[in-house]
Amino acid sequence: MKKPILVVLLLCLLPIVGLLLLPSPIDAIAYHPAPAMPWSGPLAVNRELDATTLLAIEDILGAEDVDVDTQGRIYGAAADGTIVRIGENGATETLAQTGGRPLGLHWDAEGNLIICDAFKGLLALSPEGELKTLLTEVDGITLKFTDDLEIAENGTIYFTDASIKYDQHHYMLDMLEARPWGRLIAYDPFTDSAHTVLDNLYFANGVAISKNQDFVLVNETYRYRITRYWINGPKKGESEIFIDSLPGFPDGISSSGRGTFWVALPTVRNPQADFMHPLPFLKNLVAKLPDSAKPKPAPYGLIIELNEDGKVIRSLHDPEGDNFPFITSVQEANGNLYLGTLNGKGIGVIAAGTSTQ
Repeated sequence: MKKPILVVLLLCLLPIVGLLLLPSPIDAIAYHPAPAMPWSGPLAVNRELDATTLLAIEDILGAEDVDVDTQGRIYGAAADGTIVRIGENGATETLAQTGGRPLGLHWDAEGNLIICDAFKGLLALSPEGELKTLLTEVDGITLKFTDDLEIAENGTIYFTDASIKYDQHHYMLDMLEARPWGRLIAYDPFTDSAHTVLDNLYFANGVAISKNQDFVLVNETYRYRITRYWINGPKKGESEIFIDSLPGFPDGISSSGRGTFWVALPTVRNPQADFMHPLPFLKNLVAKLPDSAKPKPAPYGLIIELNEDGKVIRSLHDPEGDNFPFITSVQEANGNLYLGTLNGKGIGVIAAGTSTQ
């Protein structure tokens, strides 16, 4: 009887031993997340996002970022690589196919739609429908994960390379490794020159510029915070933490045009991830597992509004995540908020309402 039992034990242990001996795809470091800010005051849980209406749910999948033009037409960067427009009558049309994964969208002063494509780099779609590649590398480093952008009044395009090590297919590895692979880049389209203005960011994501054009905000998704980089004034060239200890993962950020900012948080903090962060060995081990065994984001809809002092002044929630969860971007236009999502169907729209600063 002992021999069969021993064989069974060995067979059970083999996968574990094999997993331990298998090289990890990451080199994790310890990170001790600070407690999240409480769900109280302007962050108190509500169900305001239950009023969200969904547009083009049969025509658009994974509109990670959205934008609106001067005619009120809505644009989405879809998961299949297409740039889709929703007309005033609700009809959709495909304007371009990037061949990659378009993420951030923004209009420049000449009517070009500037696109951050996770795999193709920084692109421009002309009013005539011509798709052009602007950048595929900066400072001798390939754009590994071109993510989001904002355009200053002087034409400078500020955009993020979320990670110089991991591409869009492997963003979870970037989170587990907990190293600062992200960067914020400035591109001057008039001189066709670009340079990194801020590096060592923890998954550099959404970008927004202040109303007075004196600073740029960049979301550091895997540190639950937003960093401010000064582009004008006495602090020009300096950076600082704008807001920290957010209750979720900040993704897209945009200026409301009223001196405030909208931040999309696709999900709330993950207790499993926060538990693992101080334990590099455990994270190195988890990184070897299939995606199905890695920490999963909880379905939750959440956007918050910040003032220019980095204070939360309003939040809109869908706590059950049963209407429009995993919101990755929010754009205010024409009295509405337009919402994007990484994997969901359609584009969300809800009345902007009023904010108290």
